[in-house]
Amino acid sequence: MPMKNLKPLFLLPAVFGLSLLISGCGKTSDEAPPTIPPPPAAEVTEVKSYPLDICLVSDEKLGSMGDPIVIVHAGQEVKFCCDDCKPAFEKDPAKYLAKLK
Repeated sequence: MPMKNLKPLFLLPAVFGLSLLISGCGKTSDEAPPTIPPPPAAEVTEVKSYPLDICLVSDEKLGSMGDPIVIVHAGQEVKFCCDDCKPAFEKDPAKYLAKLK
């Protein structure tokens, strides 16, 4: 292909780039960014406080093995003397929650 016929092809990228620069990619500075709605408010449920001063699983005094482990199970705060008691509770929560009644 002769070089004479290639000149218009070399100008094509320059013309295209200039047209993008002039058009600003279709955005104007007056446009507000899209708004994102806030997530829905989480339902606030009342948590029943833990009434005992002993571990629900081992019956050890809370604080005897460091800071108690605190979880909320079905709206009830539950405290354990250590991490080792939590799996036992999770295996059969009804058994241990019966102690609170």
